[in-house]
Amino acid sequence: MTEQLSDILEKHVACGTAPGIVGVDGAPDGSIEVVAAGDLAPDAIVRIQSMTKPILAVATLRLVEHGRLGLDDPVDRWLPELADRSVLRAPDAPLDDVVPAESPITARHLLTNMSGYGTILTPSPLQEAMAANGTEAGPWPVALGAEEWLDALARLPLAFQPGSAWRYHHSFGILGILLSRVVGGSLEDHLRRDLFEPLGMVDTGYTVPVAQAHRLPAAYRHGASGALELVQPAGSGFEVAPAPFDLSHSELVSTASDYAAFARMLAAGGVHEGRMVLAPEWLERLRTDQVPDAAKTEDSFFPGFWEGTGWGFGGAVVTRGEHVGRYGWSGGLGTDFFIDRDGAFRVVLAQVEIGDAVMGLLDDVQ
Repeated sequence: MTEQLSDILEKHVACGTAPGIVGVDGAPDGSIEVVAAGDLAPDAIVRIQSMTKPILAVATLRLVEHGRLGLDDPVDRWLPELADRSVLRAPDAPLDDVVPAESPITARHLLTNMSGYGTILTPSPLQEAMAANGTEAGPWPVALGAEEWLDALARLPLAFQPGSAWRYHHSFGILGILLSRVVGGSLEDHLRRDLFEPLGMVDTGYTVPVAQAHRLPAAYRHGASGALELVQPAGSGFEVAPAPFDLSHSELVSTASDYAAFARMLAAGGVHEGRMVLAPEWLERLRTDQVPDAAKTEDSFFPGFWEGTGWGFGGAVVTRGEHVGRYGWSGGLGTDFFIDRDGAFRVVLAQVEIGDAVMGLLDDVQ
């Protein structure tokens, strides 16, 4: 399998998908092989973006398991900014055409992207307001600190009643802030103690230490001509410590070996080196579709997303076909991982914004 993965990565470097790609093959017996193509070093510390979501989901479920948070507890106990929400009568309604929320937002709503907040894909007053106040999602780093971002988001109505529809992304920014308040301190410190250190994820965090900045590669996008264009320089910029503000709502950096340790734990039934990290009942919920069919509308994400796909906690779940039961997710700069039911898994890391070429890479890897 590793030879096959290496061939895929070499092909995509040769055709200009990315200047460099690192991949990991994990076998059901727990063995791991790392392969690299092009100029991305195997130990590069990369921006994993939305591959942060499964990590936050596991951290949340561990707090639930330990009784510090309930899946269906109203989050306004810790996030009073989100109490007494107003909801648009329709997603494209004027911002003042609202009704009261019928129920509070819960941790379950955040884990399933069903909080009422999320990326708005069609033109509307809410989409314009999110762009204007700095809460619109995009491939660029967050512009506001966690508290300021949450305050800005809380001034806007929900697009729909909590639990009734699915919209991507913002629920996990809120989830990060929720976790920081539940643990009463730095989310990064909590993740380091609770997950990263036990799993040996020594290079995962919200920033890259200055002493390791040389391991942060440049990031690119494909321009109109198809050629790669630089969007973030190597070794400097937003991801290099110190953080400009609280990044609880932001996204992590990691390495191939670090993320493989996380994936291997999930693939091994939630166990790492004989220690139970996530109990089977919670792991099964993580990897089982949690979104009702009524919420899987065409306008909720890109066309065709829900065809044979569901959403568990923090990641997508294949619901039919050859790979039924596969769990995983991607990041907006060309990163991806998946875990199969037999315990095999795969991780791929590039640093190129997702578009047709990068989607071709991810399709080949999967």
